[in-house]
Amino acid sequence: MKIEGKEYRTIWFENNTVKIIDQTKLPHQFIIKDLKTVKDSINAIKKMEVRGAPLIGATAAYGLVLSILENNDQSFLKKSADNLINSRPTAINLKWAVDRMMKKLSGVNSDKILDIAINEAKEICEEDIRFCENIGLNGLKIIEEIYKKKNSAVNILTHCNAGWLATINWGTATSPIYHAHKKGIPVHVWVDETRPRNQGANLTSYELNEEEVSNTIIADNTGGILMQRGEVDMCIVGTDRTLSTGDVANKIGTYLKALAAHDNNVPFYVALPSSTIDWDIKDFKYIPIEERNSEELSHVEGLDENNNVKKVLIYPKKSKSMNLAFDITPAKYITGLITEKGICDASKDGLGKLFK
Repeated sequence: MKIEGKEYRTIWFENNTVKIIDQTKLPHQFIIKDLKTVKDSINAIKKMEVRGAPLIGATAAYGLVLSILENNDQSFLKKSADNLINSRPTAINLKWAVDRMMKKLSGVNSDKILDIAINEAKEICEEDIRFCENIGLNGLKIIEEIYKKKNSAVNILTHCNAGWLATINWGTATSPIYHAHKKGIPVHVWVDETRPRNQGANLTSYELNEEEVSNTIIADNTGGILMQRGEVDMCIVGTDRTLSTGDVANKIGTYLKALAAHDNNVPFYVALPSSTIDWDIKDFKYIPIEERNSEELSHVEGLDENNNVKKVLIYPKKSKSMNLAFDITPAKYITGLITEKGICDASKDGLGKLFK
């Protein structure tokens, strides 16, 4: 996708260095950051310089490449894998990517292991691009149907950032939007600001602007009244972990949007690659919910009048705050899951028909 007219991916490997777009600096600064050690990869994940389940997985895969470059030793590689998995708990793609890499790398001759690691990490990225593009083509059919019925701009509400910045390219929730836009279908996106960290405002609106897709930022609590007014035709969100039951863990606030959509008969879709499906946990109560630093709530960053980026405290100094990063949307509130293989019901049977 584009930034200032130039095509980028969110992560790439060049001269034994992993290159990322530092997303903590967006939208005010565009900075490409070098990751040179496995610790750099872990920190990038923890600090959310990279975020979004598919991109976290890709970063972890390349983190193991950097581990081999740093110290070509199986015990160091195993320790690196464990540390990467523990860097963030909720997004299943992280463990999925590390397990996939380790299956290829465990016990491999040291002379061949680097090439195998690089090739597998690249394939994880290429696969994600293919999957996200197919998610877009499958989701495009839903947008086309709505457009045929109303013959005016399709209004889509999304939450957090499930755009190309959360994947390698295309995005998950945004991929159908980009495909519709490229096909000439008028779309307008209601972009939840998405506190904390304002990932909707800072990232989703930013990338939609770069692709010239019409969008409007709204406060997180505005979606309900827009649905009551009939100004939302559909919701599309991403997911950090989807159970085989169809229950979805996603950015905090997703559940409330699903409830509002259900109450107002607005279709509520979740877009995901199959790498985000957790086939093991059967009860969403066992999904680990990350609790992050409360400073993400109590402080915000922005440009001052001199165009300098400043972090400021917005809460009373003595106040406490809780920062749960994710919530659970039960399958009964989800109209359908948009995957690389097609659209299915958010259920064991629905997923089972697509993924044997």
